[in-house]
Amino acid sequence: MQLGEFAADAIHQFAKEHNFNLQEEVDIIAGQGQTIWHLPLPEMFEGDQIRAHLDMAEISIIAAKTGITALSNFRVSDMALGRQGCPLFVAWDGLCATHPEKNVAVQNIGGIANITMLPKGDPRLGYDFDTGPGNVFIDGAVRFFTNGESQYDKDGKMGAAGKVDQEIVDEVLQQPYFLHDIPKTTGRETFGDELSEELCKRMLAKGATPEDCVATITRITAKSLADGYKRWGPPGGIDEIYLGGGGSYNPNIINYLREQFPKTKIDFLDAIGVPCGSREAMSFSFKGLECIIGRSLIVPKHVESSKAGIIGHIQPGAGLQYHRLMKHVQDFWGEWPLEKRMDPVLKMEIVKQEKGVANGNGHANGK
Repeated sequence: MQLGEFAADAIHQFAKEHNFNLQEEVDIIAGQGQTIWHLPLPEMFEGDQIRAHLDMAEISIIAAKTGITALSNFRVSDMALGRQGCPLFVAWDGLCATHPEKNVAVQNIGGIANITMLPKGDPRLGYDFDTGPGNVFIDGAVRFFTNGESQYDKDGKMGAAGKVDQEIVDEVLQQPYFLHDIPKTTGRETFGDELSEELCKRMLAKGATPEDCVATITRITAKSLADGYKRWGPPGGIDEIYLGGGGSYNPNIINYLREQFPKTKIDFLDAIGVPCGSREAMSFSFKGLECIIGRSLIVPKHVESSKAGIIGHIQPGAGLQYHRLMKHVQDFWGEWPLEKRMDPVLKMEIVKQEKGVANGNGHANGK
């Protein structure tokens, strides 16, 4: 409930700061909320575990406080169709980045790191998976050594000042998750602060400095990404990698990838018209759109189930707003045959706005 209140307040604040009217200019609000629990591979845990996922940020609160129809629970819906619910980016990344002649990857380095592989020619060939820890280990180590005063290794300075303990890196990368075949996704249930702190204490006992610990933990993330490309990349390798997530700004990770893949173009998502910091929000907005109009997303390759379906839960907004939205949906489909309405979108055009060109509100946008 509190996260729903927080999200609704943030939406109102965002609308005010950017000078648009929620009631008149927004049809739906879609998002995932905060992941609390993600257990896609229960066989990797002890005890009688079952596949499960929990996100929080109650859409009933968001819809009530904004008056706008709200959507969420896309991951649980995907799991209900027999898959793992994460990373869940193939449909969006495939439409944005699939190239007719090049193998492309979209790489996100958040708390957990994931890769979307997009073999050339067809977005329906895409697949994605979590490689393992992204920033979660690094952030945990930095908090450990600074007593919480710093939350992350800004510009990779702490890691750059240390020496990598390759023995520790190799040992960690022999853990079951890293060796597990795709499809696979993970979370803090497997890679939490406790493991990061344990590694730091072990290394300190061997005479390492805090900088050595952060350098080594950063290399674990970097090498797990490189291993993901080498083991599960498409035939012919990857020609281009587009980066998103906070870890993409850590030069100790990205420089290592450049060393491992010298012939691969590595750039930020902005280069293809997707703001680096907005990819996840844009992807969930797209999921919300497809849910409200009743259309399936592209089903990834290399998953447990190829069953298509409409994913997401819907909380109607204020009565008239919801009925207007349903009228928009009816107008959108018109006389289009019912049997074709589930077919996923396979093509999207990204329109890059030029600097100084007026936006929809008549204001010049220089960003």
